[in-house]
Amino acid sequence: MSEGIRWPSGFAPTDSPVHVINRIETMIAPDIVWARLVHAVGWPAIYANAKNVAIEGGGADLFADARFHWKTFGVALDTRVVEFEPETRIAWIAESLGVRAYHAWLITPLTGGGCTIVTEETQHGLVARIARRLFPRRMEHWHQRWLEALAA
Repeated sequence: MSEGIRWPSGFAPTDSPVHVINRIETMIAPDIVWARLVHAVGWPAIYANAKNVAIEGGGADLFADARFHWKTFGVALDTRVVEFEPETRIAWIAESLGVRAYHAWLITPLTGGGCTIVTEETQHGLVARIARRLFPRRMEHWHQRWLEALAA
């Protein structure tokens, strides 16, 4: 568990039936990683598990309190950005029938250039628990691929 995540009530890993964490170091500058991460309509080009990303009100990039809709792991999600600190952190709460998730990202500069990217997610709900049981490492696998694309 990353100490930098600000877990909302009920979403801490100790309170959640599903918890995943992924981390990568890259020589890519934090501002470039940030630009790729907040460019949500571009996610399908770098993260094959993201589909139909649409930000309410239009636009291509996420912002503080943005609401967006997308599909991942075959589930259509209504999502709201709840943390937004440019080049440092972003987090959102995503909901659908049978799943409620908190997904946080941290970008930490490295001495000498580049950064560490951490993504951590917790989930609740029947769909989340069933998916975790049927596909125990699937979310870690796909999140790692997303990190690798951001770091490339």
